[in-house]
Amino acid sequence: MAASQAMLLTPPGAAAIAVVRLTGPRVEPFLREHFNRPTPIGRPVHGLLRDHETILDDPVILRINDLSADLNLHGGPWVIHSVMELAGREGFELQNHLELPLADSMLDEQQPLLREVESHLPMVRSELGLRALLAQPGAWRDVHNSFVHLSHDQQKSFIQHCLDDRALIHLLSPPTVAIIGSPNVGKSTLANQLFARKRSITADLPGTTRDWVGEIADIDGLPVLLVDTAGIRRTPDPLERAAIDQSHHQARSADLVLIILNAAVAPDEHERQLLDQYPLALRIINQCDRPFTWDPAGLHPLRTIATTGHGVDALRHRIAATFQCDDLEIPRPRWWTDRQRQILLRALDGHPQALAEL
Repeated sequence: MAASQAMLLTPPGAAAIAVVRLTGPRVEPFLREHFNRPTPIGRPVHGLLRDHETILDDPVILRINDLSADLNLHGGPWVIHSVMELAGREGFELQNHLELPLADSMLDEQQPLLREVESHLPMVRSELGLRALLAQPGAWRDVHNSFVHLSHDQQKSFIQHCLDDRALIHLLSPPTVAIIGSPNVGKSTLANQLFARKRSITADLPGTTRDWVGEIADIDGLPVLLVDTAGIRRTPDPLERAAIDQSHHQARSADLVLIILNAAVAPDEHERQLLDQYPLALRIINQCDRPFTWDPAGLHPLRTIATTGHGVDALRHRIAATFQCDDLEIPRPRWWTDRQRQILLRALDGHPQALAEL
C-alpha cells in the first residue's frame, strides 16, 4: 500500500492561513473520522476538525481527488502543530520542512506556466510579490495576443527587456543586504529603521554588535535578508576580531552592501579600505544633523539620521531600485525560472514562435 503523507505547503511560523496537504489511502478515513462534514471532490467545505472532543480548527477543506485533500487552516503555530501531530498518530508520514519550489508531484495545474506559478507560491513573502507572480499568466496571455503585431526590432527589444528584468526573481528569492561600517556609526539603529521595529541591540558603546544579525525586512514590498554586522575596527579582543572577520565574509557574499559613515568623523583607514573594496556599495552618511568635519564630495552618499528616521525612505527606495522593484509595474510579463529564460533566449535568437511555450 502506498504511504500516506501530511505535507505543510506554507512556510513555517505564524500566518493568516496555513495549508496542509494530505495524500494517500488514509485521507478518506481521516476526514470521515475527524471532520464533521462530507468532502465531495472539487468543492471547498467549511467545517470543524476535531481530535476526539477537542476542536482543533474550523478549516476549509478541498478534496482534490480520492487520494488527496488540502486543509486550509488558521495559521497559528498551535493549530499547525496539533493537526500535524494528529495526522502522525493516524499513520501519515509528516513532512514539516517544505522544499521550495514545490515538486511536480505536489502540483495540480496542467499548463507549464500555471504549474510554475503554483510551485513558487509558497516562496512569496510580500503582497507585492504575490501580485506580481499571480499577474504572470494574464501578462503572457496579453503578449501572445499582441506580439505578432510588433515589428522585428520591436520584438527583439521586448524580449531583451524581459530578459533584463529580474524583479520577480528578487521578490521570490530575497537578496542579501549587508550593513557594514565602523563601530558606533549607527548601523544597528539604521537596521532597526529598515526592519521597522527594534531588532538589533543598540548602544553608545563600540563593539555592541559582536556577531551578524540577519532577518527578512520588507523594503517597500521587496523582502531582503538584512544583515547587521559587527563594527569593523582594530581590536585586541579575539571574539570581536572573529566577528569582524565574519562581517567581511557576509559583505563579500551579499548582493548589496551599505557602508555607513559618520558625518562628524572623517573616514579612517579601515573605512577608506571599505570604500575601495566595495565600489558598488551604497554610501550612507549617518548622523548628518551634526556638523560635517570632512568633505564627502565624490561619494554621492545618501544622508540619514537613524535615530529619527530622516532619509530612511530615500534609502528604502534606493535598495528597491537596485533590485528593479521600485515603482513596479505589476502586469508586466516577467521570467523567474530557467525554463522561461531558455525560451526567451531562443526567441531572441531568431525563433519568436518559442514564446508560445510560455
